Amino acid sequence: MSSDVLAGRLRRHHLARRAPAADAVRVVADVAGLHAQLPAAAELALWARVEGLRPGDVDRLLWEDRLLVRTWAMRGTIHLLPAAELPLYTAAQQRLRPRHHSGAWLRHHGLTREQADAMLAAIPAALDGPPLTREELAAEVARRTGHDVLADKLTGGFGDLLKPAAFRGDLCFAPPDGRLVRFTRPDRWLGPQEPVDPADGAAAVTRRWLAAYGPGTREHLARWFGMPSPAEAGRWLDLLGDDAVPVDVDGRPGRRLRHDAEAAAGGGDAAGGDDEDGARDGGQGARGVVRLLPAFDPYVVGAPRDSAAVLAPERRTAVHRPQGWISPVLLVGGRIAGTWRHEAAGRRLVVRFAPFTGVAPPVRAAVEEEATRLAAFVGGAPDLVWEG
Repeated sequence: MSSDVLAGRLRRHHLARRAPAADAVRVVADVAGLHAQLPAAAELALWARVEGLRPGDVDRLLWEDRLLVRTWAMRGTIHLLPAAELPLYTAAQQRLRPRHHSGAWLRHHGLTREQADAMLAAIPAALDGPPLTREELAAEVARRTGHDVLADKLTGGFGDLLKPAAFRGDLCFAPPDGRLVRFTRPDRWLGPQEPVDPADGAAAVTRRWLAAYGPGTREHLARWFGMPSPAEAGRWLDLLGDDAVPVDVDGRPGRRLRHDAEAAAGGGDAAGGDDEDGARDGGQGARGVVRLLPAFDPYVVGAPRDSAAVLAPERRTAVHRPQGWISPVLLVGGRIAGTWRHEAAGRRLVVRFAPFTGVAPPVRAAVEEEATRLAAFVGGAPDLVWEG
């Protein structure tokens, strides 16, 4: 993977130059959603890309302006998506075999197909009113279906039984009640949801993925979205027709959006912009930009794990950890150059860096500048510690 490809991804992820605060929702759209299992990490992912983002802005966009929506999406994980684009993502999910049609899924959850069908029919009916906590939703679904076992099953785990309803567009998160999570129905929370043909939804989501993460292979797309096989991802790529051109991706056949390929052939990048933005390395532009990316950042989630250009093979376990955890990373010129973490200590914010190799003085200065910016956002006087 060439440095030009990495520079292009930095621009398209708004990491080469932070976008203005007014464009925060567009940034979420451009990166095809923010992983939001950890709300604080989603906020920092947007902070890394938006100039002038303030604490609480994400909650305002989500719960007050309703321009973002929180739901289960790609890979069955919680994401923030642009509210206007939710129908595209739920339509794309309809291209895949529903989870509750799988015997293995039913056995794992101790359900029959009849119980699962009844549950998924009851959820949107139960949410035809004010938002409900998980316990309230579980009790109402059990009452409507007559399957008392659903009351216990819906309140356990990490929402596995609610995910199929979210994939169908029948459920999303509502503002919490204190520390209690609540759910609502998208059409009640966001307004009427225009139906989208599943093929059109799959094509739209694939186009967004290629725009943010391309060039890529069908294997990369399958892992990013959470598909059962690369063959299915190949069919999604085929939906783009001539707009997705064949390219070589680290020795394997892949695709790239036509206008991106044409821009690259002409010596530019379709995302536009110059190479001065965000650079901290003496003028190398996007290739030298430094960012502190939080846990589960979309740039890292969508990057090919087998690309040595992004992450040295011997360092993968430091980033991609057990149980699906993805570490906060130090990004230098599009490459993962280390990890970092932060913690509040009284009135200080301690930021610890663990670079993989030696750090040149200009890069070190850029890292510390980013950390100072982080401290101003999170709150606390910066206390910077270099490890190793």
